[in-house]
Amino acid sequence: MNKDNADSTKLLVFNKPKGFLVTRTDDLGRKTVYKLLPTWVYEEGWMPIGRLDLESKGLLLFTKEGQINNFLTKPGNCIKIYEVWVRGHVTDEHLLQAKNGVDSIHGLLKAKLEKISFAGAKTKLKVQIDEGKNRHIRRLFGAMKDPKFGTPLKVLDLKRTMIGSLKLDIKSSSWRYLSLDEEKKLLKNFKK
Repeated sequence: MNKDNADSTKLLVFNKPKGFLVTRTDDLGRKTVYKLLPTWVYEEGWMPIGRLDLESKGLLLFTKEGQINNFLTKPGNCIKIYEVWVRGHVTDEHLLQAKNGVDSIHGLLKAKLEKISFAGAKTKLKVQIDEGKNRHIRRLFGAMKDPKFGTPLKVLDLKRTMIGSLKLDIKSSSWRYLSLDEEKKLLKNFKK
């Protein structure tokens, strides 16, 4: 992909598919996102901003600038939106629990949930978080029970669709530079 003068020199966006780790290398030889990106992304030290686990997909940003990475991953600085399919019946009580916070062995986990649709015993939701603890969304749902069956809710599919003002708009496994306008909107409160 060629870069033009209207493109950011600080940020690129990637649509991560399932089955790839968000890490530079893996001691177990598993596939990393760098296998899907041009070699210069790895060679020039572009680093992921945040993470998506092996089974998650969607919007992932990369930068070479540590201050930008810190700004976008600091709790409260940047809202992230996900589309999530959950096995189990998600109730209004679950929505309130998630908003107020659910205790887990990993601390208090919070999210704003909005039900989108149902399919049998599965629920599709829009999930909004402003921090990203390790496996935050999966652990949040796992800490809540299906009222009908008494089993933990389980995330079946997780896709990040938005980070701050930036919406996912490219095919799976594709990447592009952010435009300067997108960079400006995303980093509007960033101060060096």
